[in-house]
Amino acid sequence: MATGDWSAIPKEEIPADVHRKLTAQLILTTTHTVPGREIGKVIDVISAECAYGMNIFRDVFAGITDLTGGRSGGTQNVLRDAKNAVMTQLKMEAYAIGAQAVIGVDLDYSEISGGGKSMLFVVATGTAVTLV
Repeated sequence: MATGDWSAIPKEEIPADVHRKLTAQLILTTTHTVPGREIGKVIDVISAECAYGMNIFRDVFAGITDLTGGRSGGTQNVLRDAKNAVMTQLKMEAYAIGAQAVIGVDLDYSEISGGGKSMLFVVATGTAVTLV
């Protein structure tokens, strides 16, 4: 393994601050091209998943907001946090397989409920590529 080559180390063992530096230049885009760049090689379709608990207080306040109208700040914050987490995880997955970009990124949000509890499930998928 060359100095600075972290690809052989399990991503769980790389400190978060180091991983942020390693993945800072990795491009995520919803388009199927990277403007001004050519796709060198398609590596693989990758995905990242995050599940967040929506605690009872957020559920209650979201219900009140549904009745009275307006925006639910707590729910919006959870959605934003979940999106950021899943996009970071997608970058980590891409870096681990040697990609320089992930194109065609798609985000899907779902709610899983049962037993009086609910979870927000966010999945990001895309195509990991190298660039010329």
